[in-house]
Amino acid sequence: MSVTQNKEIEAAVFRRLLEHLDSRKDVQNIELMNLAGFCRNCLAKWYVAAAEQEGVSMNYDEAREIVYGMPYNEWKDKYQQEATPEQLAKFQQQS
Repeated sequence: MSVTQNKEIEAAVFRRLLEHLDSRKDVQNIELMNLAGFCRNCLAKWYVAAAEQEGVSMNYDEAREIVYGMPYNEWKDKYQQEATPEQLAKFQQQS
């Protein structure tokens, strides 16, 4: 496999991950953090870091809009739920 093919496959996998997360708006970021150790916001931070490595200027809000498929505040208003005490306790244990 060539480097270009590998990058194309990785890009397709990332797009599929974003599609999957978009289809599961019921899954909250704190649940992702507690179970997998990363969330949508982590993906946005990684996106910014990768863009910077490629010499592309991108800020966190721009990256979050890519990951969330809409401005973060809009997503938050529509889909984010208050974390439960149990979720917060588990998150604190892992931090």
